[in-house]
Amino acid sequence: MRILVFNAGSSSVKFGVFEEREGPNHLLKATYERFDRGGCTYRLEVRGKRLEGRRPLGSVAAAVAGVPAILDEHGLSDVDAIGHRVAHGGERFTAPVRIDDGVVGAIEALVPLAPLHNPVALDVMRATRVLWPALAHVAVFDTAFHLTNPPRATTYAVPRAWRDAGLRRFGFHGTSHKYVAERAADALGEPLRELKLVSLHLGNGASACAVQLGRSIDSSMGMTPLEGLVMGTRSGDVDPGMFGFLDRSMGLTIQEIEKVLYEESGLKALAGSSDMRDIEDQAAAGDDAARQAIELYAYRARKYVGAYAAAMGGLDVLVFTGGIGENSSSMRRRICDGLGFLGLQIDADRNAAVRLEHYVAPQIQAYGSRVRVLVTETAEQLMIAKEVVRLLRRPEPVDVRIPVAVSARHVHLDRSAVAALFGEGYELTPASALRQPGHWLAEERLTLEGPKGRLERVAILGPLRDRVQVEISRTDGFALGIEAPVRDSGKLDGTPRIGLVGPAGTIDTDGVIVAARHVHTNPADAVRYGLSDGDEIEIRLGNGDREASFGATLVRVSAGAVTEMHIDTDEANAAGLDGAAEGQIVASAKAILRS
Repeated sequence: MRILVFNAGSSSVKFGVFEEREGPNHLLKATYERFDRGGCTYRLEVRGKRLEGRRPLGSVAAAVAGVPAILDEHGLSDVDAIGHRVAHGGERFTAPVRIDDGVVGAIEALVPLAPLHNPVALDVMRATRVLWPALAHVAVFDTAFHLTNPPRATTYAVPRAWRDAGLRRFGFHGTSHKYVAERAADALGEPLRELKLVSLHLGNGASACAVQLGRSIDSSMGMTPLEGLVMGTRSGDVDPGMFGFLDRSMGLTIQEIEKVLYEESGLKALAGSSDMRDIEDQAAAGDDAARQAIELYAYRARKYVGAYAAAMGGLDVLVFTGGIGENSSSMRRRICDGLGFLGLQIDADRNAAVRLEHYVAPQIQAYGSRVRVLVTETAEQLMIAKEVVRLLRRPEPVDVRIPVAVSARHVHLDRSAVAALFGEGYELTPASALRQPGHWLAEERLTLEGPKGRLERVAILGPLRDRVQVEISRTDGFALGIEAPVRDSGKLDGTPRIGLVGPAGTIDTDGVIVAARHVHTNPADAVRYGLSDGDEIEIRLGNGDREASFGATLVRVSAGAVTEMHIDTDEANAAGLDGAAEGQIVASAKAILRS
């Protein structure tokens, strides 16, 4: 399958051709940018050749109209599908979708949330549907990756009527952040589900993303791509009180202020140029305004890295991407300076020697640094191509139903905890066997004691473990007055503490989590269902109006396991389950394109 991808930004349009095959699969890539005075700069790479210069193309539409001729010239006109990057998908678009008139209308309705980006994407979409009417066109949304952000990260503290009208944080550059997170984990040879990672996408548009154990939990951009870091022409974070001030003092309307914040602010307002390459040259020549712009840009990015490290309870990996993140060694150094308290140090020589080709992801941290620091090309187009292939090759839900077990709050104890809670030498009494072989429910019960409240008669599950683990729901967390993270079983570092009260004593322990939903299965059933250990699949639960689909469900394959899905009580309530239930596996296509 050969995919043509369009990535239309606020000030540029990129396109590329990707092929589904082993080995190098980026057949062509091109960029049009700096549209002014009836022309634009142009770069094209195809079959090892590079062409660049200026073209007499004064708009994105004119550039797109010339794409079929370029493909014909290089023997690449036989494409099978077309993918489009769309900045804002709102709450409706949680995954890539085939484009039809209804989808175009829904994207157009979101233009007020992304006034610089969605209109350009729509222009490209309309043009390509005319140029290639017989092909499948797929929209891939920047916001989709961030829909895993918890309410505490997405909610503005404003009146409910405003929130009910749709005012919330979304986050952008999701396609880029998703790709670089996966690429960094692959380069390090470590599962993404075990890493706390901050991705810095630094370009004309700029954003930071906190990726905790494989999921985006926060992003610097908000309801629109205006919030967050300083950008080329966008202000980033400002005091919303400025709207009233500028109205009273300068007579500016909301529309006038908004236009300036999008188009005449950021680096352009600070230094007269939106291009960091120009600003660094100006600063080197002694321009104080350019120097201040550089310092402000680096400070804002560094502040977000520190904030996200705090939000995740630590930091394992920092990744730089985007035009500035990839190409400016001095900006990378400025951002990393001052982060030594996190155990992050970069090596000057490794930082200066970065060369990015063929999707490499070199490490630039100093030896002994606790935080790994990587630089990689954003490869948004490659990620879009992958998403298009996944969607078009996605099979229908298989007719396989598996039992669903609802896990109420419970505790796993270690030997020392049993002794402290029940007395030295005490042995727990198995009361009944659980479905998973060797696992059982104990007769004994405990009390959980948090800063706000207590939960009585909490179940204990055996056998004993090497470390205490307490599994609760989010609702339980509010009752106790603690905030437990969603984690896979056994991933307990940085989790909150709680009191356990038994008949012989009390202990204070960490290890409190909201258990991430998962499926246990055995090797034979895994083969039968086309699953592998570590896969993330989608399970459909419930019926009628309460039917719910649960994505990102981890598959655990182990010998002797009974195939069964585990969810907590909040998830069961969301799907309207009130007893024995079954879930339908929705098979997901594997990643077919390789980087």
